[in-house]
This record gives sequence, C-alpha cells and structure tokens, in this order.
Amino acid sequence: MSTSTITETTQYLTFKFDNEHYALEISKVREVLDFIKVTKIPRTPDFMRGVINLRGNVVPVVDLKLKFGMAAIEKSVDTCIIISEIKVDDNDTVLGLMADSVDEVIEMEPKNIEHAPQIGMRLNTEFIKGVGKRSDEFIIILDIDKIFSADELSYANVLQEKESDKKDSFNAEI
Repeated sequence: MSTSTITETTQYLTFKFDNEHYALEISKVREVLDFIKVTKIPRTPDFMRGVINLRGNVVPVVDLKLKFGMAAIEKSVDTCIIISEIKVDDNDTVLGLMADSVDEVIEMEPKNIEHAPQIGMRLNTEFIKGVGKRSDEFIIILDIDKIFSADELSYANVLQEKESDKKDSFNAEI
C-alpha cells in the first residue's frame, strides 16, 4: 500500500524494537498487555514464540523482530504484547505481537508520512505503509496485514482451532 492512500489524519500505536520506532494503525490494535508467560509450541517457525491464554482464548504470539531478521526480543520490564487483528486472504486472525516497549497513541497527518525508502532499510518495504516524521525522529508505519503470508498464519489458525475444539469437547462433556 502506498502512502498516497493515506488521505486523512490517522491514529497510530507507537512501539519500539531496540531504539527504532514503529507504529500500527490503532484500528488494528485490540489491546496491549504486559508480558505474560508464552507457551512454546513445537515445530513452529522461530518467529512464532508460542501461545498465551487471553481470557480463555488461545492467542498465538509472534516476535516481529525475528520475522524481520533481527535479534529476538530480550524480555524486560518494558516488554509487552500487542494484541492485533490481522487480515490475510479474507481471513481474520488474532495475534499477539511482542514489542520491546509500547510508547503512545499518536495522530499523524498524511503530509507527515512519506513513502518508504527503497534502500538502506532493515525491512522489506512491502510491509511498510510509510515513514512518519515527528520532530527529529522517524516512525516506520507497518502494514500488519502484509507482514505474514497465509501459510505462516495457518500455524496460528490451527492452534486457535485446536483449542476451540478442545473447549467444545469439554463443554459437551459437562
């Protein structure tokens, strides 16, 4: 998606990987959690860190830094999980995104957002809606719907479906 499609002031949740600022459209964010225990699932990609129990629902958690080819997130007191709803191939998936820290919700006008540069970036620019300018810092605005392929999210969907089936079986036995 190009920044030319960003035609109105939009709110973004800003967060950090190392000292780099990133953002997601607030409409894609359900909530932000303090880091909680993540249960590792065998035979999943490295970036798929595991699952958490969110009010009785299984939510897969991913480390975007690993997905982007960076070093894994080091857990600290500031580490959090951003609960996001992602759409890939007309399927909605709820996913937890680990972040080193969450900063704030900001509004950004289209005039302060430029196209992602084609060189010198750590990320493939197809995941980037644009680069926001705020004071003397840049904020990389991610297009969360383009980060994962349908195959990659199939792991998340399978985990959620299996847990849903277990709950249905348990409830049927009661």
